Amino acid sequence: MEPIVLCHGGAGQPNEHSDAALAACELSIDLLRSAGKDAGLAAVTKAVVHMEDDPRFNAGTGASIRINGEIEQDAIVATSDHRIGSVCCLRSTRNPILVAREVMRSPHTMICGEGATSFARSRGFPSADCSTAKQVRRREKALERLRTNTLRPDERLWRGFDPFGLNSDVWSEHAPKPPGMHGTVGAVARAADGSFAVACSTGGTTLMLPGRIGDSPIFGAGVMVGEAGAICATGDGEEILRRLSSMRAYLRIEAGEHPQEVADDLVANFDPDYILGLIIVSKDGEGVAATRSEMAVASSTGMRW
Repeated sequence: MEPIVLCHGGAGQPNEHSDAALAACELSIDLLRSAGKDAGLAAVTKAVVHMEDDPRFNAGTGASIRINGEIEQDAIVATSDHRIGSVCCLRSTRNPILVAREVMRSPHTMICGEGATSFARSRGFPSADCSTAKQVRRREKALERLRTNTLRPDERLWRGFDPFGLNSDVWSEHAPKPPGMHGTVGAVARAADGSFAVACSTGGTTLMLPGRIGDSPIFGAGVMVGEAGAICATGDGEEILRRLSSMRAYLRIEAGEHPQEVADDLVANFDPDYILGLIIVSKDGEGVAATRSEMAVASSTGMRW
């Protein structure tokens, strides 16, 4: 079976950033041609590491900054033989996807919060300054929208909500400027032996309370993989999680529907105030992608948006 890897840099991310997604595919495709059991896992991990290291994306270096000025990251890897490794609310780490890979080797499938950070440090992954000037500005603009009640449609659930349980005139004390977008990254792969793997890494979104977990590290929401294929979602995490978008897509593909038709239908029927993007690779075909917005996407076959 012809191997393939498909990468995305996040729904809402400019199409011109597909150059990084294409580079990630090119770096990982040779791994898929090996006969090793974990060729797919190695490929998607390598692809996501490449995009985590690109500060244009909201993952690893360049992760979103939460309203309290801190960075907490989520990541997941999973394979079609039912192995999963996931980290949630991992503190400032350069490559969260590598920590998720270590969780897969452990007795657990998911580790969160301080436990995830302690686990990462114990495995040799040091703390890193993942903040960028872009994300500092993004956070400041988001806080201003919250203060002035000029929220975007996808932020409507924040209307009237005080994240600190305090009056707005003390915000500057409780949300200091940190030192120092959508854009979640993901990869799906089909190896030469017909097995599948998926990886996803994110810094979250702009308006986030400490401890918030979106769809990305949740199996069935942000990602899904099995014998029928691999799926990675991107976009507005809470809405994707409510709908279990990746699981819905997988079950339809498993039932015999064409992946492109499934992806297009899920995107078309997503709440118009929110963004959904999907990349899918299945037993048949070369991989598909769909979104209503821009999305940095590429595949090892040379396709990119």
